[in-house]
Amino acid sequence: MYTDDYSRYLKEEKHMSENTRAAYSRDVAEFVAFEGVRGMTDLLGVTSTEIIAFLHHLKSMGKSSATVNRKLASLRSFFHYLIYAGLMEQNPTENIKSPKIERKKVEYLEMDEIEKLMAVPDDSVRGLRDRAILEVLYATGIRVSEIIETNLEDVNMRMGFITCASQQSHARIVPLGRPARAALENYIYEARDQLLHGREDETALFVNFYGSRMTRQGLWKVLKEYGEKAGLNHKLTPHIIRNSFAVHMLQNGADLKSLQELMGHEDISATQIYLSATKSRIKDVYDKSHPRA
Repeated sequence: MYTDDYSRYLKEEKHMSENTRAAYSRDVAEFVAFEGVRGMTDLLGVTSTEIIAFLHHLKSMGKSSATVNRKLASLRSFFHYLIYAGLMEQNPTENIKSPKIERKKVEYLEMDEIEKLMAVPDDSVRGLRDRAILEVLYATGIRVSEIIETNLEDVNMRMGFITCASQQSHARIVPLGRPARAALENYIYEARDQLLHGREDETALFVNFYGSRMTRQGLWKVLKEYGEKAGLNHKLTPHIIRNSFAVHMLQNGADLKSLQELMGHEDISATQIYLSATKSRIKDVYDKSHPRA
């Protein structure tokens, strides 16, 4: 019962996306199942001891620190909801420290790789659509879930921006550069109608060959294909293009606060991970440029 109410709370109060709600709910359900096996019948009686036992169980199964952290965050959120609902007085996760995560190296494309990638799509109907997708992803740094959910009405071509919603559904306005605007204009006025096949009721900005909204899987497939054609060393994903946007912005003088807003990060710590890439670049420049480096 509590878990169903919690899911509604995430949707109606926290305005989380379906994917995020599902992930949080799965983590809580896993904890509930674990405690059920151990004989726990009342979630309102959970203490930090049960939480720690669950985390140790995850580690014994070989789960990474990142996975354990995510599940702990889900439980923090769940018990915060129970307090919010007046069902508990203290959050049992409150004094439990998150496992230290070893940061992975940020994967991103260099500028010359971006240029190679953008040169691959041709001037066919599909090529016009795909070039627009690539340009918009790189120009804005928006998430894959955001670009597939973007509607035609969310694009302001005259002012040059896209309105998109983050995972928490806080709408934000993201500017478009000149290449992205040009690619979008070509796609919208020369290709989109041909892809729609007369389906004038479709509101999605990017559509597939059936005239329907592109799916996450469809977009990943497009990027993988163009990454291979461009001869990139990376297996191209939406997140690598998002990383490239962030790193290149910082390398060219953007401040962290502005980048945080552009990327839709609620916590600036999520934006700070890109500093590691820029620091590495600065050291390379120093080593190559200073006569006594």
